[in-house]
Amino acid sequence: MPSDTTVSKFMSLVLRHEPQQAGLQLDENGWTDFEILCAVLEKRFGASRKDVLRIVAENPKKRFTLEGSRIRAAQGHSIEVDLKLTPAQPPETLYHGTKTSLLGIILTEGLTRQSRQHVHLSPDIETAAIVGNRRKGETTILKIAAQRMAFEGMVFYLSENGVWLVDHVPPQYLSYENETVTS
Repeated sequence: MPSDTTVSKFMSLVLRHEPQQAGLQLDENGWTDFEILCAVLEKRFGASRKDVLRIVAENPKKRFTLEGSRIRAAQGHSIEVDLKLTPAQPPETLYHGTKTSLLGIILTEGLTRQSRQHVHLSPDIETAAIVGNRRKGETTILKIAAQRMAFEGMVFYLSENGVWLVDHVPPQYLSYENETVTS
């Protein structure tokens, strides 16, 4: 069987972006049948139902939500789904790890959701650094004045796996130190 990482990446692909790659149908809330997904993963990778349950349970990012006989990605969709998230009051500051080479455009346009449904923000610098270091090149950690944004009318959501979500972070709410991390 391929590594858990390989299986997990495929699960993320089909549950967040391209369900058709596995012949899956996602409902309007992003759910699909767990047993059908398991059958696809067994055929494609040789992963048993037990393997899939372990991958879901041990995924360090808690990317998947298993509820009864259905499964979905916790967040990060590029296809339109309604995760039924409830607005949440963010902490004073949130963080976002990004490539230093993108700072110019980010400081002009803010953080945009790109192909995803939301901008993803981290609760701490360490998590933002991990996210940022997955990208090639030098990483800068942005600080987001989240409470001020919320006070001024922007709506935040907290996903099931602890990622903060918002539609956009305008540039006036961003700051950063000159500290960078090279990957």
